[in-house]
Amino acid sequence: MHPPAPSDAIVRAWVRLERAHRAAQSTVEMRLKQANLPPLAWYDALLELERADPAGLRPFELQKEMLFAQYNLSRLVDRLEAAGHVLRSASEEDGRGQVLTITRSGRALRQRMWPVYAAAIEAAVGSHLSETDALTLGELLGRLYAKP
Repeated sequence: MHPPAPSDAIVRAWVRLERAHRAAQSTVEMRLKQANLPPLAWYDALLELERADPAGLRPFELQKEMLFAQYNLSRLVDRLEAAGHVLRSASEEDGRGQVLTITRSGRALRQRMWPVYAAAIEAAVGSHLSETDALTLGELLGRLYAKP
């Protein structure tokens, strides 16, 4: 037996959610690129590492905390490390594991990226919604990933 098909309203909500997400993320990525800044995934990773400082995060922990899906986290970390924004060190708990920490230049880069990112969020979302609408939308979207 198959589960019931979603209603037309649910399908329409799904389509609009996906389109809105793509449009907003595209705006953010475009603004970062125009400002000669790295992609949003860099900001996301640096923010999570900054929040975890000084303990850092294991790669699997970073993946779990990131806001945006990152299917090749090791490549992202390689790039951040090569640019001097992240340090890798051996885990004290598990010698085979790694711990990632943010560097001073990683903090500086994340801070430079934030004003561009913030303006893009405002352009993509804030300029289209009242404060009340934004609160309502946030509540509604929160239901989609809240755990029972």
